[in-house]
Amino acid sequence: MARSDYEYPGYERSGVSYWSKTTVLYLLVTAGALWMTLPFWWTLTTSLSASPTAATVSFIPAEFTLQNFITLWERPDILLVRWFLNTMLFAGAVTAFNLTFDSLAGYALAKVDFWGREKIFLGFISTMMIPGMVTLIPVYLLLVELGWVNTYQGLIAPLVAQPLGIFLLRQHFKSLPSALGDAAKIDGCNEFQTFYKVYLPLAKPALATLGIFTFMGAWNNFQWPLIIANDAEMYTLPIALFAVRNQYFAEWGLMMAAALIIVAPVIVAFLAAQNYFIQGMSLSGMKG
Repeated sequence: MARSDYEYPGYERSGVSYWSKTTVLYLLVTAGALWMTLPFWWTLTTSLSASPTAATVSFIPAEFTLQNFITLWERPDILLVRWFLNTMLFAGAVTAFNLTFDSLAGYALAKVDFWGREKIFLGFISTMMIPGMVTLIPVYLLLVELGWVNTYQGLIAPLVAQPLGIFLLRQHFKSLPSALGDAAKIDGCNEFQTFYKVYLPLAKPALATLGIFTFMGAWNNFQWPLIIANDAEMYTLPIALFAVRNQYFAEWGLMMAAALIIVAPVIVAFLAAQNYFIQGMSLSGMKG
């Protein structure tokens, strides 16, 4: 029977030294958690306060109200629903395309034998070393030629696949035994059926990890939507928050309410897929 960590020699669960170390550890962890939570708590309380100002920092609302959220929905010059749907479409489409194309590319580079496979993989890896700013202007000029500026396809197309996602999934598929694919082919599966029915279900933790990172990155992406979207109706929420900040700089309650609406879907997505996310981090060797 396996012994717990507490039963190993040298690990004492009693005495002044043990309780002193445990108390200090818990105090440090609690202080760190409070420090990390403090900005979010201040954002929440400010959004729920009546007429908050930058000079009056309050961690408990003196006068509780939901008026800031109601104003965001009712004010005609704030297109909150449109901006929210734009962001959902942008982040959802980018995540779906990345999971599709990255998994197909990762499987091909890991399990399909063809000439130049390793050279193509090195080519993908080398693109990770190129700063995004270098390709920003050429990509924008290409989209101008295609007439895709200020359109949904222009917003989504440059981000449909990422070298990091291909690398992550290629390493995961490579860790799975090739005998599974050989058995499936003996049973009559072609290459795509082997990928779809055998290997893809085994890659759920890696796909969840990639999906969360991609969704969070797209949801919070500020640079690319700022460049490609010219009209207010094409804005995503980070750009909209920037617009709200400029237009209603003194209205801190509106700004904090908008910030909460931006961050809420990301938290929900993380909580929904946290089990797969932890498994994926463990399998990829990134667990601390």
